[in-house]
Amino acid sequence: MKKLLIPLFVLILIVACKKNAEKPVPNVIDSTAQVKPDSTSTSETITNKEASLKKANDEVLQTLKNKDYKTFASFIHPEKGVRFSMYAFVDPKSDKQFSKADFEKYQPTKTLFTWGAHDGSGDAYKATINDYLGKWVFSKDFTASQYSPNQFLGGGNSLNNLKEIYSKDDFTENYIKGTEKNGEMDWKTLRFVFEDFQGKYYLVAVVNDQWTI
Repeated sequence: MKKLLIPLFVLILIVACKKNAEKPVPNVIDSTAQVKPDSTSTSETITNKEASLKKANDEVLQTLKNKDYKTFASFIHPEKGVRFSMYAFVDPKSDKQFSKADFEKYQPTKTLFTWGAHDGSGDAYKATINDYLGKWVFSKDFTASQYSPNQFLGGGNSLNNLKEIYSKDDFTENYIKGTEKNGEMDWKTLRFVFEDFQGKYYLVAVVNDQWTI
């Protein structure tokens, strides 16, 4: 009788182990085995962003070179408009700002606007939109300038607060080095501040910079 009990006990153990092995494994995530970010995907995203920013920058420059201000208007942010700063220091209270609609309304006209004050003399700079864009903003051919995304190349003795005012936005710099004849003090740079809106980069600011007294 005892000899029969031993095989029966062994059989019960085998059946019990088999049932335990068939139980489903709980769906538990190991916190130490999190999915690592795809570095290739991240790199591609950054590259695509930089390419889009460069494309927008170059297209805006071309509209200014061609004096195609109607096309330029298509780059103005639909909701925030665009602000123009004569020098590196951005003053949200006094710098001239246009909504897209107002820019398109006044651009063809001879209406004079005060854009700021000349460095040194302090005289107010009054001009039409076309004259300001053609004579001040695009005072040199910036399509042949040195390009830099989100980094400053030009800088003088004037305060540059662009990163403080537009801390969440991307900007581009188009820099023309000064000449040896003038001790390289005749450098100029043109900066565009862009903001992504519904998958496209739009202008929210146009900032000129140069040596000031």
